Amino acid sequence: MGFNVITGEEILDLKLKRKVALITGSSKGIGEAIARGLANEGAIVIIHGRDKPKAESIAKDITNQGGQAYSVKGDLTSDNDVHLLFEQVKSCVETVDILINNAGGSGLTEDWTSTRPETWAEGYDKNVLSALRVINRFLPDMRAKKWGRVINISSMAALMPPDQRPDYAAAKAGIIAMTSSLSKAVAKEGITVNTISPGTILSFRLEKAFRQAGKNIGLPYDAPWEEIEQSVLPMFAQVPMGRVGTLDEIADAITFLASPRASYI
Repeated sequence: MGFNVITGEEILDLKLKRKVALITGSSKGIGEAIARGLANEGAIVIIHGRDKPKAESIAKDITNQGGQAYSVKGDLTSDNDVHLLFEQVKSCVETVDILINNAGGSGLTEDWTSTRPETWAEGYDKNVLSALRVINRFLPDMRAKKWGRVINISSMAALMPPDQRPDYAAAKAGIIAMTSSLSKAVAKEGITVNTISPGTILSFRLEKAFRQAGKNIGLPYDAPWEEIEQSVLPMFAQVPMGRVGTLDEIADAITFLASPRASYI
């Protein structure tokens, strides 16, 4: 057993103390939650975003709570920016042990009456090629020291594609295929590669959408969240648990996968 470096609570030691983790797209949402979860376990975290002040703010808050964090900036769709990001990271830490490819996302809401090839190309670049650029930079050091973790964030849209945003579903499916291939290539080198595919996860944007949908069916916009969730969730997704997931639940799963205790996954 160990103790949470920030809260002092007794915890199962995940052996992450002093491991260095780069989390792309971690100035908000799932990425931020992942960074905070890893920092809670004693990892040194590198916050990345295209908005430098936001990334710096998250890193500063983690540091103020007793963790250790740095911030870097870069557009992952740019080869030059990824090179500069690599140099920024190297100026902060000697090497990266854990790489979380969280940056990505979807663009315009298109369906099969409006979807365009350029949208697919942009989505593939933003999700798959961005992750590939970062992997190509940081994987060699992992191979050299015979230890590493790569965790790619996909989506349930890759497994159960809806009729809208087909470009996003296809790009996220590409993340899963890339993960499977890479995991086989480096399995004997002490490196594990995994994908997490979040479903319906509570965020500021999701809560706003749910509350607006609730208002459309007659619920007060400021109704208790539990009432909104129970009434609106079936309109968005069929979730067996009957509730949306939380950012902390995603962060907990990834923190475990990033740890030495997940060495055979």
